[in-house]
Amino acid sequence: MSGAISYTWRGPITDEEMVDLVRSHGGNAVAGWWNEVKEHSLGWVGARDGDGVLVGFVNVAWDGGDHAFLIDTKTRGSHQHRGIGTAVVRLAVAHARASGCEWLHVDFEPGLRGFYHSACGFRATDAGLIHLPSTR
Repeated sequence: MSGAISYTWRGPITDEEMVDLVRSHGGNAVAGWWNEVKEHSLGWVGARDGDGVLVGFVNVAWDGGDHAFLIDTKTRGSHQHRGIGTAVVRLAVAHARASGCEWLHVDFEPGLRGFYHSACGFRATDAGLIHLPSTR
């Protein structure tokens, strides 16, 4: 496996690659998810190793105007803590800005605060959240 990582904006990514990436770090992969989601995205960043294996990903959803939303940041389990996650987020930020978005939002678990705030430059804000299945 080559050490060189390449990054693309809106490059081709198959649903099978996404399932493999999610499973590589113990996530719950759902076949067909990526084929449905990508149609609603402003764009996404894929990171590939020298052999072409998908090792990093982030999706940028948007409202069609000023607001973009960073979701589904993923790094292959064997490639974590090498700066790949930070690089995909930085490239996503640059493309959201270039697309004319004014704001880029991200939600995350408390354990990822250092990653998003320190490594990626996000700042804390007030927000609200409703867990919809719990409010029936």
